[in-house]
Amino acid sequence: MSVHLENHVSTSTEVLVCAHNPNATMVNMTTAGDTDTGTARYTYRLRVSKTAEVALREEWGRCRWVWNECVAMSRKVHQRNRATGSDDTCGPAHLDKLLTDARQRNQWLRDGSSVPQQQIIRDFAKSRAKALKDIKARLPIKQRAGMPKRKRLKDDRSSLSYTKRGFRIKNGRLHLAGGIVLTVVWSRELPSEPSSVRVYQDNLGHWYCSFVVATEVESLPETGRVLGIDWGVRETATTSDEAYDLPHQQHGKSAAATLARYQRQMARRARPKNKPQSKGYRRAQRHAAKLAKKVARQRQDTGRKWAKRVVRDHDAVAVEDFRPKFLAKTTMARKAADAAIGATKTALIEQARKHDRALRLVDPKHTTTDCGQCGARTKHRLPLSERTYTCTTCGAVSPRDKNSARVMLVRAGFNPAGVEGVSPVRVQRGQAA
Repeated sequence: MSVHLENHVSTSTEVLVCAHNPNATMVNMTTAGDTDTGTARYTYRLRVSKTAEVALREEWGRCRWVWNECVAMSRKVHQRNRATGSDDTCGPAHLDKLLTDARQRNQWLRDGSSVPQQQIIRDFAKSRAKALKDIKARLPIKQRAGMPKRKRLKDDRSSLSYTKRGFRIKNGRLHLAGGIVLTVVWSRELPSEPSSVRVYQDNLGHWYCSFVVATEVESLPETGRVLGIDWGVRETATTSDEAYDLPHQQHGKSAAATLARYQRQMARRARPKNKPQSKGYRRAQRHAAKLAKKVARQRQDTGRKWAKRVVRDHDAVAVEDFRPKFLAKTTMARKAADAAIGATKTALIEQARKHDRALRLVDPKHTTTDCGQCGARTKHRLPLSERTYTCTTCGAVSPRDKNSARVMLVRAGFNPAGVEGVSPVRVQRGQAA
């Protein structure tokens, strides 16, 4: 079972520019009303019988047909607008009316529940609105969200969404609209009554259900401690306190030899594109997919456990706002991907929001060239091979990543008087660019 926080109506994540430091942004929770409430998504494994699986696939077939009809209608409206100069829209209200008419005419469509069919129209409308927004903002083509495309049976896995009126939990089993009954593997109890559920299938054919429930902020006792975090490749996270450093676990490297063997089997057994693949190819493909998913879960589990420990033991955390995407084009791409910096950073933000801890994202510019004690900046860039930072002003010597972690604390504006190796005078002398 996995749990992760989401941003719904009752909870919104704000990124605030700190008044005392424009280079740091603070992530906090905005609450509605007097109580600190939010929403979280709880995911559980499903045990699906043959009868239930057939019913789910039939339901997904109807939803896929509705999606494809929405795509066709959207393109039709767009072409008509270009030809006539009109300004017609293709919103969810208009598509809902078309769905009602289609259900009246089509018995096959009427045999399924209307709830997942209406929800897939909502998903289509969100996808289309995001694409139009990116086009209006004139974003580069590589950064735009593409317009919704047709869903093909061989490419898309089943994914059904149900609102509160489309499901219920009775005697520990999940009852969906249309008489579909599923057995849930309850690894943990739900904290409250769910408002919606999504039933989906992964690339291995396993079925899962994901509930959205209301949660409250789980406040932790104050510790009076702060922590600075710098991301890296040799170590996934280097902190201002050595006890909380996160070493590179190398989950992908450990599984690389086995994964390469399965990929060689696939290469040997591959048939031409227009011919169906052999049983041996599909078997090797499944083994490779299972191993890749296992590695991804190991990385996620490591990041979540570390983030939980950091948030539990510190009142405030200063984190480098590092985006590791550019590393994919360097020679460190494989090792950086294995470090899972992005997933670990996301887990840290989720845990800070869940337990109402202060977390500030610090601009990474010049964090490797500034001194964590006196604030002086070196006049030249440090090569990656130089792992020791030596300040020419105050003479401080420390590991490069450790110095950067201390700079995070200073940049975030936290009073580092109780942190070893950091001078609180640096905060009063002004902030580095």
